[in-house]
Amino acid sequence: MRRASESQRQRLHESFAAVCQIESPSGNERGCADWVAHELRQLGLEVEEDDAGRAAGSNCGNLLAQISGDGPQSVLLCAHLDTVPPTEPIDPVFEDGGWINSNPGILGADNKAAVAVLLELARILQAAPGQPSAGVELLFTVSEENGLRGARTFDLGSIHSEYGYVFDHASPIGEMVLASPTYTKITSTLTGRSAHAGIRPEDGRSAIKAASQAIFEMGLGRLDAETTANVGTISGGTAANVIPDRCVVESEARSLRDQRLEQVVTEMVDRFQDAADAAECDLDLTVERIFKGYRTRPSSPAIKLAERALRSCGYEPRGIETGGGSDANALLANGFQCVNLANGTERNHEPGERVSADALEGMLEVALSLVAEVGRPG
Repeated sequence: MRRASESQRQRLHESFAAVCQIESPSGNERGCADWVAHELRQLGLEVEEDDAGRAAGSNCGNLLAQISGDGPQSVLLCAHLDTVPPTEPIDPVFEDGGWINSNPGILGADNKAAVAVLLELARILQAAPGQPSAGVELLFTVSEENGLRGARTFDLGSIHSEYGYVFDHASPIGEMVLASPTYTKITSTLTGRSAHAGIRPEDGRSAIKAASQAIFEMGLGRLDAETTANVGTISGGTAANVIPDRCVVESEARSLRDQRLEQVVTEMVDRFQDAADAAECDLDLTVERIFKGYRTRPSSPAIKLAERALRSCGYEPRGIETGGGSDANALLANGFQCVNLANGTERNHEPGERVSADALEGMLEVALSLVAEVGRPG
C-alpha cells in the first residue's frame, strides 16, 4: 500500500487549516465549494457541480470529481462541505498534537477534516506515475448538517462505483457504523391570544406557557439504548409586558427501531396537543421524516473491504451503532451501498472541537488503503 510522505502529510495539514478558515454553514457553502473546485482543477481534474443547491437550500450544489483507474473497479469517497453555524471566528491553531479553534467555538473538523483528506488523496494519486489501481470518485456534498439535503438530491446515475465510503463519524478511527437511526423532526406552532400582561392577563392565552407545559411533560434525552428525543429551539412572544400569542418549537426524535420511533413521536405530539387544549391555544403541527435509518450486514462486501483497509493501516475494525446521521443514510436510502467510517475527530458541534495530527494523517492512510483494496485483483 502506498504511504503518504512527510511532505504530503504536511500539505494535508496546510489544506485542513485553510479550508477550516472558509466558513461554510449549511446553505452558504459557495466559498468553500469554489476553493475545493479550484484545488481539484489545479490537478487537471474536471469538477462537475449539480443543481442540488435549489432543493437543498444552498447557494451551491454538490461537487463531483473523477479519477480514472487502471482497472474496471472504482470507489466513491464522500465528505460534506457545510458545518453547523459557527458562533465564533474560526482560527485553526495546532497545539498539543492536534488542531483546535483558538476561539471558543467549533473548528469545523466536521467535516473539513475529510474534505482535506480527499483533496490530498487526489493530489497523491494525480502526482503518481500511471493510474491508481482503481478509479476514485470524490463527492463533496452540501447541506449535510441540514437534513442531508445535498446527498438526498444527488443523482446516483452520474457515478460508476458499486459502493462508497464517507468519513463522518466523530469517534476513533477503526470504527464502522453498522446502524444509524431514522430521524423525525417535529415543528409545533402554538397560537393563543395576546393581552396586556399587567392590566388584562386573564384575557390572554399564553402560547409560551402551553409550549412549556408540553415540554415539561415530555421524556427527553436518551430514552433507551436506541432512542433519543430533544427540543432544540423555542421562539415566540413580542415583549415582556405582552401575553405571547405565538410560540414555535422545533423538536426531534431518533431511533434505530422504527416502531419505537413512531411511539415516541406520537407521545410528543400528544403532549403538545394536550397542553394546547388546556391553555385554549390552537396547534399547527408538522411531522417530517428527515432521513431513514439503516442496518448494514457485517458480512457485506463494503464492510469486509473496509476491514482489510483498516487493518493494513494498523487499526482494529469495530462495528458500532450510532445516534447520528450522515450522507451514508441518504445514499443508502437511494439504493447505493455506502459505509460511514469514523474519522477520529473529537467533540464535533461543540466549542473545543479537535482533531489530532495522528487522526488526520491516519484518515489519509485509510483512504489510500481503500483505493488499493478496491483495485486489488480477486
